[in-house]
Amino acid sequence: MWCNEMDVKNYPAYWAGKKLAYPNVPPEHPKFAESVVVGNLIFISGCQGQNDETLEIPKTFEQQMINALDKMRKAMENAGSNLNNIIKTFMLLKKLEDYGRMRKTELEYYQKHAPFLVENPPASTIIVVDLARPEFLIEIDPIGVIKR
Repeated sequence: MWCNEMDVKNYPAYWAGKKLAYPNVPPEHPKFAESVVVGNLIFISGCQGQNDETLEIPKTFEQQMINALDKMRKAMENAGSNLNNIIKTFMLLKKLEDYGRMRKTELEYYQKHAPFLVENPPASTIIVVDLARPEFLIEIDPIGVIKR
């Protein structure tokens, strides 16, 4: 069954208090919605390590990972769900050497913010790629659900 426009809800993203859409976003930044909900599925735009309030890009992998997870949590909450309802993550790493740090930081974050995911982690795919900006070390492209 195909969904119609009544089944789709877009949630815009904001950076430093400005809606993430042309003309408010500089050309070097991606222009995506924060998330799109179709039925009870939440498709969240790639969450990278840049702080959306200060636009700062942290130097450490761990802080970029925490920023990306914070964005994921916020997007889930904005769509009417919570982080425990993440069902799939697509992890994009700049360097394979960061894999162990990624999993450690992810587990510590889930212990604090999504205890269900500690014992029931989402399905996950990891790929090493060049990310949108050279300073980016991690990006997470998650899918979640809204429990009805």
